[in-house]
Amino acid sequence: MTDKPASERLRGKVALVAGATRGAGRGIAVELGAAGATVYVTGRSTRQQRSEYNLAETIEDTADLVTAAGGQGIAVPTDHLEPAQVETLVQRIDNEQGQLDILVNDIWGGEFLAQWETPVWEHSLENGLRMLRLAIDTHLITSHFALPLLIRQPGGLLVEVTDGTEAYNRTHYRLSTFYDLAKTSVNRLGWSQAQELKPYQCTAVSLTPGWIRSEIMLGHFGVTEANWRDATTQDPHFIISETPHFVGRAVAHLAADPQVARWNGQSLSSGQLAQVYGFTDLDGSQPDCWRYIEEVREAGKPADPTGYR
Repeated sequence: MTDKPASERLRGKVALVAGATRGAGRGIAVELGAAGATVYVTGRSTRQQRSEYNLAETIEDTADLVTAAGGQGIAVPTDHLEPAQVETLVQRIDNEQGQLDILVNDIWGGEFLAQWETPVWEHSLENGLRMLRLAIDTHLITSHFALPLLIRQPGGLLVEVTDGTEAYNRTHYRLSTFYDLAKTSVNRLGWSQAQELKPYQCTAVSLTPGWIRSEIMLGHFGVTEANWRDATTQDPHFIISETPHFVGRAVAHLAADPQVARWNGQSLSSGQLAQVYGFTDLDGSQPDCWRYIEEVREAGKPADPTGYR
């Protein structure tokens, strides 16, 4: 790693976290800021206009959190399905910073479109196809415009954020054909872009959090971060869950690792990287969700995080 203080490890680095309104994207942006980075945060929910989610979080709030953490947060409203908006965004970063060191493709926005355990012929076709556009097209559009700036100098990092490792998704049906395709495709995007970035001495990976306590997930269980353990009365296995900061710290450690190229093309998880880099979640634990899911939940064992966090 580096001998710099944690708050200075990414000082002078410029990041774009595409899809940083809430959830993993917000956690990643804030932790990059805590390491000293300048972080451009994008999304469609602003203080002036909400997306169809109609939730309270905004990109301006995320930018403020980045700055409060010790970095510089810059909010830029962007619909990543609109190529012209993404091109303008990247041109602004180039004009203002002249560099891009870290690109995080976390755009999603499909939580309320999926119909779980519903076969493809019964699932809303309109919602399913939009889910794919939000999960895949947005990432491709953003990479198309942002990677030419990233590869100007060696050492750049692209992180494709998804749900599930390549190994897990390969052998597990992810609750809907559309959702399954969306999340497995992003793992492949990380691998394929790694082949294209390698000649430029840049790195691409795909990365998944575990069972993340996003604002939407907390709302689903009717709890807050302060009393999240109350949700285990509804699903005892929620005890393995993690905050968005955990995956954020995974990205920050990857970005600060001078040997990050060793991960090029790999599918990674927050729990896996915590074991390598030694970081913890906010409570000091290291939840290893994907191993827990297979060895405890899917094995039919009682919920018990002992040895998994």
